[in-house]
This record gives sequence, structure tokens and C-alpha cells, in this order.
Amino acid sequence: MSKIYSNRKVIISLVLPGILTFLLAILAPICLSAYYSFTDFSGMGAATFTGLANYKELFQDQGFWISLRNSLLLAVGFICIQHPLAMITAAILDKLQNKAEGIFRCVYFIPNVISVAVIAYLWKFIYNPNFGLLNNILKAFGYTKEINWLGSGMAIWSVLIVLIWHGFGWGMLIYYTGIKNIDPVLYEAAAIDGATGAQSFLRVTLPLMKPVIQVNVTMAIISALKQMETVYLLTNGGPGNQTQFLANYLYKQAFNSFKYGYGNTISVAFILICLMATVLLNRVFKEKND
Repeated sequence: MSKIYSNRKVIISLVLPGILTFLLAILAPICLSAYYSFTDFSGMGAATFTGLANYKELFQDQGFWISLRNSLLLAVGFICIQHPLAMITAAILDKLQNKAEGIFRCVYFIPNVISVAVIAYLWKFIYNPNFGLLNNILKAFGYTKEINWLGSGMAIWSVLIVLIWHGFGWGMLIYYTGIKNIDPVLYEAAAIDGATGAQSFLRVTLPLMKPVIQVNVTMAIISALKQMETVYLLTNGGPGNQTQFLANYLYKQAFNSFKYGYGNTISVAFILICLMATVLLNRVFKEKND
């Protein structure tokens, strides 16, 4: 076996497919996107080099800043609402025994295996101002005014609720897996020392979950920035640009307005924001770990 792995031809044959896939499927599209961001390419015909014109337009584009604000607001919702609840739920599930643990784990994860289109149209019916479930519940409590949840000032908060709810299962499952990998002996030692359940969670679970939290938070921010399908099916960014998100705005600029070069400018900004967020989070968690 050692002779095989010391053979250069074998090593190249094993490594080359991965390298080619990375170069052709990831690096090449990124480089092309960066190139087109300096052009006025419309998706058809020749691309004319325009220098930094697209980037100047981007900094003055109110729609872009609204979409970025909404994406960052969703990231805050993920980190401050979804993830604490997901971690607490995972810790509670870990304490359950027998079939109850598996049943509740499946129940919480069900929204993630349902089609995004089904989820979006389900919530459209819930938010419907005429016969929606939410307005009917409010009527049952004496509130007779019909609220247009997706067509008024409540639209962005309504969309955020759907997105936070829909992604809850993934976060919970990752935290659940992380908790399961913690040595039970540590909890037994904490119990012998007189620690309560809350103290064990704060002093044992949280410190040992830092690598999992780092991965989950990083994924949450990237997921918030590239959120598109649910938003597109719910509101398509409306009313106006009130529920516009970064990925959906990129799609509309590139494929609806045929501003392919400008769409690639947004994609380059998207990549840079993701890289900056990842580097910042790595530094924050590294300092905490140190």
C-alpha cells in the first residue's frame, strides 16, 4: 500500500480530478464573473469594457443597499433567534430517551425536506389577507382588521419569519450532532460536583461547542446573503424593494433587466462580503479560543 501511495502517477491520478473540478467549476466562473463585472455585457453580443463604471453605479444603487441591509438583518435573525433556539432544542432532545428523541428530531427537520416551492405557497396562504390562517386567528381574538402581511410594511418581517423557521432544522441538527459528540463523562462529573442542568449547559456544552458554533454561524451568514428561492416565490422582492435580498436582486438585474455585467458586479461584491465575514468570524472565534 505504501508503494502505491508513493507512486507519483497514482498521486496525480487521485488529485487531478479534484483540481480540474475546482479550476473549471469554481475558479473559472469566478474569474469570468470578475471580468464581466468590468463590462456592459447584456448576455448577448459583445462585451464592452467600461472600467469601474459598474462599481460606481453599485455604490449609488439604493436597491443594492436595501438588499444588503435585508440580508444582514436575516443574518442577525439567524444568529440571535434561530441558533440559540436551535441549540437549546438540541440540548433538550439530547436528554430525551427512546423513540421520543427520534420522533421530535424528525418533526423539527421536516420543513427542510419539503420543497421550497411548497413552503413558499403554504406561507402565502397563511399570510393571505382575505382568508389566511394568521388573520383568522387574529379575528378569533377580536382583531377584525385585515392585515396584508406580504404587501405592507410588515412584509420584510413576515419574510424573515418564514426564512428563520425554514432553516431551523439544519441548525438544530448540526448542534444536535455536536452535543452528541461530547463525552457523557463530563456531564457525569459536573453532576457529581452539584451542577444543575443550566450550569452544565453553560460550563460544559457551550465551551465544547465553539467549533460547531463557528461553522454554524459562518454558514448562517453565507446562507442569509445567498437567500433567493423562498424570497422569489413569496414576494420577488416586493412591494418595491422592501423584501429584496442580495441574491434575488442579482438575479433580477442579470436576467430580468439584462444587465449581465452589472449582475456580475453584484456577485463580486457578494463574494467579497462572504470572504470578509468568514475572516472576521475566524478571528473572533480564534481570540475566544485563545
